[in-house]
Parts: sequence; structure tokens; C-alpha cells
Amino acid sequence: MKKFLILFLIFFIANVIYGKYNHFITVSKDGSGEFKTVTEALESLPMFNYERVVIYIKNGVYNEKFRITQDYITLKGESKDSTIIEFDQLRTDWIANKDQIGPAVINIHADDIVLENLTIENTQPEIGPHAFAVFGTGTRTVIINCNVLSNGGDTISLWNYKDGMYYHTNCSFKGSVDFVCPRGWCFIKNSKFYELKNTASLWHAGGDNIDQKFVLKNCTFDGVKGFKLGRHHYEAQFYFIDCSFSSSLSDIPIFYVFNKDTSKNRPFNWGERDYFYNCHREGGDYSWFKNNLNTAKGSPSPNQITAEWTFGGKWNPEDSSKIKVKNYKIYDQYIIFNFNEPITVTGIPILKSRSGKLFNYYSGAGSDSIRLNFKGKISLTDLIGFKLDSKGMFSGTKASVSKRLVSFSILK
Repeated sequence: MKKFLILFLIFFIANVIYGKYNHFITVSKDGSGEFKTVTEALESLPMFNYERVVIYIKNGVYNEKFRITQDYITLKGESKDSTIIEFDQLRTDWIANKDQIGPAVINIHADDIVLENLTIENTQPEIGPHAFAVFGTGTRTVIINCNVLSNGGDTISLWNYKDGMYYHTNCSFKGSVDFVCPRGWCFIKNSKFYELKNTASLWHAGGDNIDQKFVLKNCTFDGVKGFKLGRHHYEAQFYFIDCSFSSSLSDIPIFYVFNKDTSKNRPFNWGERDYFYNCHREGGDYSWFKNNLNTAKGSPSPNQITAEWTFGGKWNPEDSSKIKVKNYKIYDQYIIFNFNEPITVTGIPILKSRSGKLFNYYSGAGSDSIRLNFKGKISLTDLIGFKLDSKGMFSGTKASVSKRLVSFSILK
């Protein structure tokens, strides 16, 4: 009994000091994971989430819709075409009978969310009416290698009009009527678009900030005969770089929608801002998508138009470099490192310096300051050559394409 109490106390103290945090959760319909549905996995998380949590979803069809309210969540499927999250939901039906989940299959009300290797489909059958697959009001939303599908309009609607920033790559989008319609800043590359109706495929709202833009790079567009490329009801700014269009694209430039009742029109003071470079259509190009980057603000070159440029330097989801120490301070028995972004701590990391000094992680996970404890006095030479000496890990928490590890190399 005494031995049991000692073990319990050790376990309890370890959890108080280091915190018990499940950074990796598995969902599987066959019961081989911790949960059988994504909804259950999300409900298991704390109300406030400060570190990156990966919810790994095994292959299967998950007939559910859910709401994400915790920051720093990654939903990662086993495979793009075989991990399917689907639900039949018309927006009008949701408005008539509102629930707390939302009008889409995936409803994002949090920041730094990553969706990867998934098929997300609103299965309502009618072509045309609003039927969201993904709806969101957060910022720094990343979608990688996903099918995002609907027969209706507004398939993917990320609508944080003030500071919303969205990054998508290697995706397939399908829908009708403005089926990709971001508000704020959006960068999409290496993706396919298919329009089911002879209406506009794209829509943008960028009226809160003159720099807000929608950039599409190396994307392909196809659809029914006579589909239109894009339109907007608000101030908007489109960039198309190295894009290709099928012969079904109509000869109608991106256009601003005017309402006959002028009191309903939104401000349109900045003019039509649609920019193209090296875009071509099967069967012949239209004059309205000729090269004109030189007329854009700053006359950017095609190589300048990156994700980081799109977001005005506020966020670079393609950055794969290690996170570096901003500054540090040595105390009597511990050292605190400060970074430029919050840090996720996996396991209980131990760092070892070149001199053999061991530094044990103590606290700070989920913040931009990490405390490491050590025994005895420390000199500057003890800060040289930090390397992990355990299975733990320090990594960045913000949404990005790749995991960014922390470098503690502060002295050479």
C-alpha cells in the first residue's frame, strides 16, 4: 500500500509540473482509435487549447458535421480520397432549424486550424443553393491535399472579413455559384476548380483593408459550358498566376455585382483590381486575362507573389525554417528562453549541451517562453551545442505546411 501511494504521488506531481497533454488522438470507425467520431475527439479537448493537437482520422466515411472552437487543431486523414467527412446540409434548412454546430459540414470558429488529407463533402443533391462544406470565421486556416465538395454554392466560405488569412494547396474544389469565396486574404496554389453551373466560380470580399487580396497560382479551372471565372459584391482584388482555363470558360471578365436598389450596394471606390500573368485557355485566350501585373500596386513580379507576400509579411505558412530563440535570461537554477511565437512541447524534453550539462523542461508549453531547469552553476559555454537528449520535442504552434522545430542554438 505504501509503495502504491508513493507511485501515485510521483505520478501526480509529474502531471502537476509537466501537465498531461494529449497531442495526438486517433479516430477510427472500427474502434481501434481513442474515438469513433471526430465530434467525440473534439469534445475531449479542453475548452481552451494552447498547443498543437493532431486528430488523426483513419480511412472511412464519417457521416457527421462538427464545430471547431479550440485553436491549434490539425485534422489529418489517413488518405485524401478514402477519409471522407460528409453531411447533407442546406443553409436554408439550418437557418429554419438552427443548431449550435453551424451551417456547414466543418464549422471553424478558431485560429490556426489545419485540414489535411481529407474529402469534405456536403452531400445535399441540389445544384445551386447555399450548401457549405467548410465555413469559418477564424484566421490562419490551412487546407492541404483535400477534396472540398458540394453541389451548392459557397462550398468553402472562410469569412473573417477583418483579419482572415487562408492558405490552400493541392486541393480540389467543386460547387456552384461563388463556391470558393474568401473574405480577407487568401492564397491558393496547385489546385483544381470545377463549376457545376454557368455562374461565377470565385468570389472575394476585401473591403476592410485595401491590401486584402485573393491569389491563385498554378491552378486549373473547368466546369459546365459557359461558367464564369469570378465576381464580387464588395471591394475585391484578384491575382491569377500561371493558371489554365478549359474551353468552357465564358468570355466574361470578373465583375462587380450592382443592385438596382442602390441603397444595398456596398462601397466600390478602389475600382476593378484583377491581375493576370501567364494564364491561358484551351481553344484560345480572351483579351481580359492578358498579362497586366505591371498595373498592380508595386508592379510585383510573378516570383514576388508568394504566400508571405499575399499576407503582407504577417504570416508565412510555407516557412520550414527552425524557430530561433529571440532572447534568454539565466536565473539561479533555471533559464528562460523567449520566442516569436507559441511553442508546443511534446513529451518531457531534456536538452544536453556540448559540455554535458543537462537542462530539463519545466514549464511554458503553449506560450512563447520556455523554462528549463538545471543543477549547479552555469557558464556561457554550457549554452553551446544544445541537442535533445530524450524523445520529447519543441515545435511551433501556429498553422503551417510543415512542422517547425525549435533551435536552441544561441551560441556558436
